[in-house]
Amino acid sequence: MVTGAGQGVGEAVAASLSEAGHRVALVARGRERLEAVASSLPGPALVVPADVTDPEEVDAAFASVEGEWGPVEVLVANAGSGTAAPLVDTTDQMWADALELNLTAPFRCMRRALPSMLEASWGRIVVVASVVAKRGEPQVSAYTASKHGVLGLVRASAAEVAKSGVTVNAVCPGYVDTPMTDVTVESIAERTGLGRDDARDILAKRQPIGRLVDPDEVAQTVGLCVSNAAINGQGINVDGGAVQS
Repeated sequence: MVTGAGQGVGEAVAASLSEAGHRVALVARGRERLEAVASSLPGPALVVPADVTDPEEVDAAFASVEGEWGPVEVLVANAGSGTAAPLVDTTDQMWADALELNLTAPFRCMRRALPSMLEASWGRIVVVASVVAKRGEPQVSAYTASKHGVLGLVRASAAEVAKSGVTVNAVCPGYVDTPMTDVTVESIAERTGLGRDDARDILAKRQPIGRLVDPDEVAQTVGLCVSNAAINGQGINVDGGAVQS
């Protein structure tokens, strides 16, 4: 199961897993985009429209997959978003929205997936976090807090299930060439008066490799977490060297 599978990193992860021989359940709010992704995959795909911030829809999504294919064996909690604002302008609603999507939704998905994984003595959970799970950045306090929180959730969960055959990891990308980054580019352009190309260049230069990360590079790292049973409790940076650890 891949959440946020309709575009960007989620779409790339779904393609990578499908190419590796997995059946992939695609979860996001928009059915049309999910169907487009499903039609592009080389292997079997299940379209499961759901809002992961709604606990009832999360449970229904898992039940749908279980009814068709059986228990979820690999969970990639990728759905997420962020808004930019100075801390003093960050409203309670902005704060709550960031925590709900970026922290609470992965928690609920993990809680729902784990019992069957533990029963089978095998499972893989990968959360797509961010480099701001490991450092602070200005203008994104709510997003940063939510990503720090989800990395803590990953680490605690990994320690809890380490001897069970289940692994829990996070992948922490920098700025990736996705529609989510396009929104950031637009925000920078509006705030600074720069053109979109110049705004995008600012983000690219924040990474030592001098470019945006490709979604496929994130997907490859997710695949590593799925295939390697000795990787557990990690937050693996995919950021061109911006945060060294």
